[in-house]
Amino acid sequence: MEFEPLICFEVHAELKTRSKLFCSCAVDPDADPNTHICPVCTAQPGTLPVLNKRAVEFTIMAGLAFNCRINRRAVFARKNYFYPDLPKGYQISQYEHPLCEDGYVEITGDDGKPYKVGIKRIHLEEDAGKLVHEKGYSLVDFNRAGVPLIEIVSDHTRNPIRSLKEAKEYLETVRQTLQYMGVSDCIMEKGQFRCDVNISLRKKGEKGFNERVEIKNMSSFRFILDALQYEIKRQSELLKAGKKIVQETRLFDERKKVTIPMRTKEDAPDYRYFPEPDLVELDISPEFVSLVKEKIPELPAEKVKRFVEKYGISRSDVLILTKQRETADYFERCAEYTSNYKRLSLWVINELFRLLKSDSIGIKECPVKPKAFSELINLLSDGQITEQIAKSILEEMFVSGKDPSEIIKEKDIKVIQEKDVLEQMIKEVIAENQEIVEKIKSGKREAINFLVGQVMKKTRGQANAKLVREMILQQLDYLSL
Repeated sequence: MEFEPLICFEVHAELKTRSKLFCSCAVDPDADPNTHICPVCTAQPGTLPVLNKRAVEFTIMAGLAFNCRINRRAVFARKNYFYPDLPKGYQISQYEHPLCEDGYVEITGDDGKPYKVGIKRIHLEEDAGKLVHEKGYSLVDFNRAGVPLIEIVSDHTRNPIRSLKEAKEYLETVRQTLQYMGVSDCIMEKGQFRCDVNISLRKKGEKGFNERVEIKNMSSFRFILDALQYEIKRQSELLKAGKKIVQETRLFDERKKVTIPMRTKEDAPDYRYFPEPDLVELDISPEFVSLVKEKIPELPAEKVKRFVEKYGISRSDVLILTKQRETADYFERCAEYTSNYKRLSLWVINELFRLLKSDSIGIKECPVKPKAFSELINLLSDGQITEQIAKSILEEMFVSGKDPSEIIKEKDIKVIQEKDVLEQMIKEVIAENQEIVEKIKSGKREAINFLVGQVMKKTRGQANAKLVREMILQQLDYLSL
């Protein structure tokens, strides 16, 4: 008996606004505890919420990016539940009338074809505070209370996620899109991107739905996939044994890699939703939606397609270059000063990324300016410097911030082009490595790489490796006559 999983996510993403959703307190995830709070976000008696317009715009941007219908009428509601870091004893959210509904996120399905994962709704709400647990007691930080949050709810009835691979790609696509638009930084370590996971199983070929299990407060892609893998195994074993799945909320034990019961799953009536009396209904005009739409930048899928067509580089490289908007922007600024796009992409991916990683910095902090980086690529493409020299120059550029021409002039770097000088060195290398020469003559042509390397050592990397290889082959052919 085989089962297939049906996976849905409730993604919570903190919006990148300057102030909170209903007050003027600053949004700063790095601030000291309880330094960005006021009577409104700590729910002092007599205070009233005032809606943040930018948060509404960001929610609509997300809705448009994920192909949703933007509702003309949107209503805030009180979601009642008690938790120590929820100062009001309820959360201002949206229930029956959210801002965005009936969209989809396009990913690559398990069969390699485009697959549109259904989006049921995207609504705007306020975040809760944060509990810090110490030995024997807990502390509450209200800095996060009232931070604007969107909840993106996928639809289990319309193209649900069907595998761990699709689950991973869906979450990566949602996060990347929000980051591209500047709607959210989506830093999982800071709680800016987290999700609740819903999973149920059914027999392959069936059309109905079994009871689902929710796994709360997941904030790591790796742990999300681990939790899903465990639940698929656990639920499969129960169903094979003829037992029923209990609708419940579970937590994931990251150390043991198992889910454990937390409570029976609440449904909407448990939260006693009712319209928020202190906020008026929103009337979202088509003109307002059009203005918001104009602010949406080129999104990842569109950028991938354009890069492949415009620059003629492989899709696999383009996916790496466009994973972060900042990297794609850096590449495009470089492309203004060089026409060797393939070499440019390889050097960004292999050499520049290596240096950035070693210094633990991002592309935004890169000390090598795009024009200088392209100058290096042009010098390499024109044969004025070798690969080895280019790598050493790039390392110097990374430290000093100087242009490559400046470094070449200071260090008097030049490529050895004189064939008579190279020929003498090649003869010396051949004489010193007769056993390698015999291997090459016997048919092991890859052994020539060793001889090329020895010549490059003698020239301290200042010879053109391609020219050296050609001259070695000529010399070996001459010796074999």
